[in-house]
Amino acid sequence: MIFTLLSLAIGSKNLNIGEVWNGLLAADGSRESIIVWQLRMPRTLLAIVAGAALAVSGVLMQALTRNPLAEPGLLGVNAGAAFSVVIAISVFGVTRSDEYLWFAFLGAGAAAVFVYLISIRRTQASDHARLVLAGVALTASLGACTRIITLFDATAFDSYRFWVIGSVANRGFDTVFSVLPFIAAGLVLAFLCGPSLNALALGDEQAVSLGVPVTAVRVVVIATITLLCGAATAAAGPIAFVGLVVPHVLRLIAGVDQRIILVLSALVGPSLVLAADVIGRLIAQPSELEVGVVTAFIGAPVLIALLLRRRPA
Repeated sequence: MIFTLLSLAIGSKNLNIGEVWNGLLAADGSRESIIVWQLRMPRTLLAIVAGAALAVSGVLMQALTRNPLAEPGLLGVNAGAAFSVVIAISVFGVTRSDEYLWFAFLGAGAAAVFVYLISIRRTQASDHARLVLAGVALTASLGACTRIITLFDATAFDSYRFWVIGSVANRGFDTVFSVLPFIAAGLVLAFLCGPSLNALALGDEQAVSLGVPVTAVRVVVIATITLLCGAATAAAGPIAFVGLVVPHVLRLIAGVDQRIILVLSALVGPSLVLAADVIGRLIAQPSELEVGVVTAFIGAPVLIALLLRRRPA
């Protein structure tokens, strides 16, 4: 709540709490109303839904791979979205965020599905190590293709560079409402997967003995990651470290019960993204830093500190 109010109040024109409240209630075309509803409310809502999606997808990714340092981009979701955006710009002449939103989402989904199919091709049983390797390989390949296209297409590069840095600014309600159904569905699926993820943490054999359909759960988890991370990345671009740091910190505080971590991540993720967005506005006034830059500055030192803390004596 505090970060939500700060997000509505702070910007190139700062508002006090009374002005924010009046702007929220009036919606009468006054200066405060225009600032709150047209400029800051859409980015605030996008920060909330994207933060929840990225943090929860990070929990799912780490549970799926049994790797506490895994993050949603490991499945190639970010790389697939980025490559699709570049194709949309270079081939179809798309330049506005609301226009290439669906290209990014479809690219993210296609990449995740491709990685999973590659990982199960030989044994018909998903293996988390092969899943990670397939994701890394696809990310490297699509990243190289993306760089080649942007190297030779100046128009594609100019439009793409504003998306790839990760930002919730200059997005309207249409962008938020476009991705909201996918993120809402992903969050519901994620919460339903909580008990099964606890069983998977014990190992595949133990999970099967407890009656958990391991392959089906993995398919659902990958689909959920695609919904959450794909929608958030499509709308706001790749925002780093949210899906990595939030679950890691919460496990240190709340333990390893995935049901609890999933719920807490849905609350802490938005707070982190909102805080990063507010900090980006404060330190570069009257301009601002994109949220993806700030989360990188926040997340990298926090992650290093956590790794040092966990280092064996």
